[in-house]
Amino acid sequence: MKTLKVLSALLCYPQPEWQAALGEMAEVLDRENLLPERERRALRMFMNQLERTDLMELQERYVASFDRGRALSLHLFEHIHGQSRDRGQAMVNLLEVYRRHGFELNARELPDYIPLFLEYLAQRPAGEALDMLAETMHVLSLLGARLAERGSDYSAVFDAIAALVGEPADIEDIRRQAAAEGPDQTVVNMDQIWEEEAVTFLANQEGCGGNRPTPGAAQPVQWMPRPGSTPQSARSL
Repeated sequence: MKTLKVLSALLCYPQPEWQAALGEMAEVLDRENLLPERERRALRMFMNQLERTDLMELQERYVASFDRGRALSLHLFEHIHGQSRDRGQAMVNLLEVYRRHGFELNARELPDYIPLFLEYLAQRPAGEALDMLAETMHVLSLLGARLAERGSDYSAVFDAIAALVGEPADIEDIRRQAAAEGPDQTVVNMDQIWEEEAVTFLANQEGCGGNRPTPGAAQPVQWMPRPGSTPQSARSL
C-alpha cells in the first residue's frame, strides 16, 4: 500500500529531497486511489502548501508541532504508557514483530515512531496492515483531533488514515477530550520535566534507541533487509 508510504513521508521531518518529491507523492495517491475524494483533495491542498513554503519555515513548524511537548508526540506508546517501564517492553515487542517479518531498523529511531510504523505497514499485505493500523486508531484519532483543534494542516494526514480504516466508536468522546484540553503541560513545564526524567528505552538495541534525532541531525526512516530476506525498499514509491 504505497498510500501508507506517502502518509509516512508526510509525517517525517522536512528535508530538501522530501519537498522535491511531493509532486510524485500526490501522483501515487491518485494512482492507487485508496482514499475517498474528500481526504485525497485535502491532502493535495496540504502538499501544495508544503511545496510552496520555504523549507526552513516547514522545519520550524514541524518542530513546534511535534517536538515540543508530549500531546502531539509521534511516538505511539508515549500516549499509552507515558514514561513507564511498560513502554520499553511494548517497544521491544514491536521491534520483534518487525524482525519476524524480515526487517531491521536502519535509523536512530524508536520502533513506535508513527512514520516508521506506517512504512512497515506499507510493505505488509493490505488486510494485515489495515488490521494493525486499526489497533492504533484511538491514539491516531486523538492526535488528529488535537491537531485539528490547533488549526494544524497536519490533521489532513490523520484524517486520511481514519478514512482507510474507520474511526473508533468513541470518536466523539475523543474530539470532546481534545477540545477540552488546556495547554500542553509538558511544554509549560518542559525544563523541569526533562530534568526529572532522564529515561532511555532500548539502549542496547542495535540501530535503535534514544529519542528522535535533533532536527539538524534527523535521519529518514529506513529499513534494511535481514540476511536471507529481500523485502521491497521502504523508500521506493
